[in-house]
Amino acid sequence: MKRRTLAIAAVTAVTFALAAPPASATTTARPATAAPAVAALAAPDVSVSNVQAHLAQFQSIATSNGGNRRAGSAGYTASVAYVKSKLQAAGYTVTEQTCTSCTYRGNNVIAEWPQGPADDVVMFGAHLDGVAAGPGINDNGSGSSVLLENALVLAQQNPGMSKRVRFAWWNGEEQGLQGSKFYVNSLTTAQKGYIKGYYNFDMVASTNGGYFINRVTSTTAAPLKAYWDSLGLSPEENTEGQGRSDDYSFQQAGIPTSGYAMGASARKTSAQASKWGGTANAAYDPCYHSSCDTTSNINATGLNRSADGVAYAIWDLAVGGGTPTNDFSVAVSPTSGGVARGGSTTATVSTATTSGSAQTVALSASGAPSGVSVSFSPSSVTSGGSATMTVSASSSAALGTFTLTVTGTGSATRTASYTVTVTGTGSCTGGQVVGNGGFESGTSPWTATSGVITNSSSQPANSGSYKAWLNGNGSTSTDTLSQSVTVPAGCSSYTLAFYLHIDTAERTTTVAYDKLVVQVGSTTLATYSNLNKATGYTLRSFDVGAYAGQTVILKFTGTEDSSLQTSFVIDDVTLQAS
Repeated sequence: MKRRTLAIAAVTAVTFALAAPPASATTTARPATAAPAVAALAAPDVSVSNVQAHLAQFQSIATSNGGNRRAGSAGYTASVAYVKSKLQAAGYTVTEQTCTSCTYRGNNVIAEWPQGPADDVVMFGAHLDGVAAGPGINDNGSGSSVLLENALVLAQQNPGMSKRVRFAWWNGEEQGLQGSKFYVNSLTTAQKGYIKGYYNFDMVASTNGGYFINRVTSTTAAPLKAYWDSLGLSPEENTEGQGRSDDYSFQQAGIPTSGYAMGASARKTSAQASKWGGTANAAYDPCYHSSCDTTSNINATGLNRSADGVAYAIWDLAVGGGTPTNDFSVAVSPTSGGVARGGSTTATVSTATTSGSAQTVALSASGAPSGVSVSFSPSSVTSGGSATMTVSASSSAALGTFTLTVTGTGSATRTASYTVTVTGTGSCTGGQVVGNGGFESGTSPWTATSGVITNSSSQPANSGSYKAWLNGNGSTSTDTLSQSVTVPAGCSSYTLAFYLHIDTAERTTTVAYDKLVVQVGSTTLATYSNLNKATGYTLRSFDVGAYAGQTVILKFTGTEDSSLQTSFVIDDVTLQAS
């Protein structure tokens, strides 16, 4: 949410409703239970765990890019790429709109579900940028993640549509709603008229939050209010947020608006604390525009209620009016790779039937530079199947990094992106490229949270005396371990391997409370949790040939909730090229 210097008086609640559980740090420790279904509408229950997974990705992006996702930063660019890749794989028509008038030139992401009448649109938006002070997880990873998961659920279910649904993630909100203003100003009068309502979601998981709706008594707000009313929340007008977020850009253009918010720096009243729980006379979000706006600064209960309320509104406003057609999605894994002149690299193109019956999908690629060719084996698949994509570079191929568009053609056209880096001809130097992989030579070249590299006897090493021990505190914590590695070009195999031991005091066999994320560059290779506990060490290995010829960050991130320890112990890390 954009900061505003004028003080705004808090709204005093005068009604009584069922009190929600107190919004405190403990509400983030366990995923909230699903909100009760509203009998009037069979909207889907959106998984709050999936929404939190998107938040974890935004946190990781910020951590890897200077600690923030401010517009114009590498963190913002990576956030755009993450959102876009998910939407394209799900079958959305995705456009990146460059905001040329923004303080920090950057892209809005516009995604349209290609069903329903194009002149009858309901639009759902959230700002994707944060501030320089921190990762921007509640402000506004929360709204961005809620919309992203709702978009993916809509694509997965692919119901018949009575209206067109459009999603947007905005650049430059923190500098004055710049991305959304640019978008609205780019529309013709007719295009503005097609948008029957714009719904904004900004800070929807504040830890001491309230339940606020923009223009709460308006017809546009009705479905959002109906869902929260069904939970006994008795939402109030979003007084604090008036004119401070992207709905204002649409409101100024005469487009009806509404949206959810849970509050920023304004303070919760005693009446609101009695109604919703939490702490009276304290800020709705104590980490607003601060470095502590991390994944620990999330009220999972509010996040869940917001996500399900958005789904209710989508189904109430836009679902109906036909039988789903046959449809499919396309995805590429990994999403990037390196190839030396005279060599080749491969990736897997996967398809899935998203609705109706399976169909034949023909595969092709565009965007390859001079001297680079792309082939598929097989060249067509039945949706649900996969193919191997081979990217080959001639001895005179253009050098640099290029984005390929992988296209599946069937009853519809679906695309996914793949980034290839072409390097000069080089013979394989081979060998082990991870420094101090056994942790026996101090901490260099690793960058780690204090105390992670240790010879403590409480957790034995796989070999030698030292290892990396992440988490194990029994309280909310995030530990990281990383180093920059240069992967040589021209080799035939590239294997990342490490030994991992997980022990935990968690007793559940179904819920992943504590997690370890393994990343190379911006790609997540694996996620482990308390559910993967085992006696002793287990060897984990991955093919990382996609990074040949690149210098990337190898990173391990462990997160632990507020109680019951889980230890992630890593030793003997290698990246072997041969």
